[in-house]
Amino acid sequence: MLNFLIDSINTQTLTMVFAAIAAAATVLTLAMPLVFSDPLGKRMKAVAVEREKIRARERERMAQERQRVSLRQSPKQYIQAVVDRFNLSKWVGQEEARLKLVQAGYRGQAPYVTYLFFRMVTPVAALLFAAFYLFVVVKFDQPTTIKIGICIGAAYLGMHLPLMILKSQIQKRQTSIKRAFPDTLDLLLICVESGMSIEAALKKVSEEVGTQSVALAEELTLTNAELSYLPDRRQAYENLAKRTDLDGVKSVCMALQQAERYGTPLAQMLRVMAQENRDMRMAEAEKKAAGLPPKLTVPMILFFLPVLFIVILGPAAIKMMAVQ
Repeated sequence: MLNFLIDSINTQTLTMVFAAIAAAATVLTLAMPLVFSDPLGKRMKAVAVEREKIRARERERMAQERQRVSLRQSPKQYIQAVVDRFNLSKWVGQEEARLKLVQAGYRGQAPYVTYLFFRMVTPVAALLFAAFYLFVVVKFDQPTTIKIGICIGAAYLGMHLPLMILKSQIQKRQTSIKRAFPDTLDLLLICVESGMSIEAALKKVSEEVGTQSVALAEELTLTNAELSYLPDRRQAYENLAKRTDLDGVKSVCMALQQAERYGTPLAQMLRVMAQENRDMRMAEAEKKAAGLPPKLTVPMILFFLPVLFIVILGPAAIKMMAVQ
């Protein structure tokens, strides 16, 4: 039997066998991805693609927001002329106004001049609007002295309106920084423990934290630049504390100054500060949650209890009216 098989094998038979094996291998190779799928690889590929899309979208958003705030802007000519003519920088205040504008994220001469201009214009506009409304539009049957008092009150409110808007912007910016600051300290800790310098760590973290807080990314970038060109590095940390005006950031800046001066390890300090800021964020959330029941008392009395009484006592009242 074996001899018969050996005698029957020739070149044409071997060619056909090898061709069949090659065809079967080709078909198996092409059909393998269809039969045996790789779900993990597909999921990792989808996650990588989605991550790149998110990064591109966030970078585009950050670029659009950064275009809104420029370090060098020139004010309008008529605004600058009005501010210079009335010497508003002397009467309205200079250092405090600049500090508030920086804390709100407005840097440069243009926001400062615009702020001074509106501090003068809004009281006049509010006074004229109140006078026109009270004396011309409506028939307000009150003495003239009361109308004049209302106009003066509107002017006073208009004088403080730009400051109120500025404080609201500062609060929003501080909230954004406060929420992202503990995670930022964790990233700084990882970068420092990996062997990076504080400048390289700030640069790397500012690129990553922009998805959570654009304001914090701007502050870290500016601090990194100040560390490069200021003669005293401690001044850069002091400027960061002034621009943010947050207790957590101030404590971290103080610790960084001590590390610069005495050479204390940054990793241990950043780990402790990150935990403290996280505890502060949790305590603030618990405080807001604890203050929620008193705030809900008045809405419940006004809107919930009357409806509840109507639902409970309504059928009884209807029956009593039907009996009578």
